[in-house]
Amino acid sequence: MHQLVEQAINDRRYLHQHPELSGKEFETSKFIQKRLDDLGIETLNYEPPSVIGFLKGTKGDKTIALRADIDALPITEEGDKSYISQISGVAHACGHDGHTAILLAVAKWMSENQNEMEPNVMFIFQTSEEVIPSGAEHLVKLGVIDQVDAVFGLHLWQGMEKGKIGLAHGPMMASTDDFEIIIEGAGGHGSMPHETVDPIYVASHIVQGLQSIVSRKTDPMQAKVITVSQIESGSGYNIIPSSAKLQGTVRAFNLETTELIRSKMQQIVEGICGSFDAIGKLNYMKGTPPLINDSEQSHFVENVIRTSFGDDVFELVDPVMSGEDFSNYLLKKPGAFIFVGMNGEKSSYPHHHPRFDIDEDVFASSIELFINVIRNFN
Repeated sequence: MHQLVEQAINDRRYLHQHPELSGKEFETSKFIQKRLDDLGIETLNYEPPSVIGFLKGTKGDKTIALRADIDALPITEEGDKSYISQISGVAHACGHDGHTAILLAVAKWMSENQNEMEPNVMFIFQTSEEVIPSGAEHLVKLGVIDQVDAVFGLHLWQGMEKGKIGLAHGPMMASTDDFEIIIEGAGGHGSMPHETVDPIYVASHIVQGLQSIVSRKTDPMQAKVITVSQIESGSGYNIIPSSAKLQGTVRAFNLETTELIRSKMQQIVEGICGSFDAIGKLNYMKGTPPLINDSEQSHFVENVIRTSFGDDVFELVDPVMSGEDFSNYLLKKPGAFIFVGMNGEKSSYPHHHPRFDIDEDVFASSIELFINVIRNFN
């Protein structure tokens, strides 16, 4: 295990110094491809920058997929770490470099211990987790996991205590839909509002109306969020503008709730605008779906965690409102997504922060976790 961890640390630090944005991870792809070639692991014929490795098991009657995301973020990294990003304005500020390094270490172990594993293993090194349309959605549409029996992924999680590993048995992460509302009114002088159709005034009613969907139109036992995060309008203190734009995000834990929210938003925008003689348009952008673990596979993983590391290591995760495109795989196949806790002195800043860093101490347990998932899958 020591050699695997040492390789993972070296790989992660190299990848951290050479981050690439979503859809542009071609040098990262070459790095992964060469490593798999050197290990004698077959790579399937899918277009870069994603790389899909495949290794047959001793029985070969079932196939599991393990996934790592490979893209970085448009963030200028801060701090004085020796392996700081060498690419201006781009940084691995979420942990994808660690996920990739961990999966490469698992691939190495598999290639050297192929006689110890019964199922076939697919290694998915996936582009574009951070953008829409996502890399996972694209690979699912291409049929990458059509012949897979189960799919598993992990996230090094700053929001969980170091030393804990856990998941949820069901909904674990939210959908990530976005919206834009355009209000067309009739501008004029600020001293004569009666001669205008004030889009800012209309927008204030829409903001209030959207919150009624959460409090009055959806099941209070179903968690959901509608956030208006940006309002753009106006150019002067005494000018009533002709238009206003609102932008925001919608989060929920099932597809039925997101569709209900979209429908009610449409009614509210059209109804409120119409009542004030304005014209309203809702642009609703579907993002990643909610991430919902398959109960059978998540309980299987829980058992692996408890058996491998002890009952005190496992933590049942409360669902979080952030999103993950691994959800696309789980819409297609059973599987589970896992959080590996690393919150502590080394990893004290949240994901997507310019000073975010990984605690590499958790690499050993992450590698062992994936290996034992493969060993015990049947």
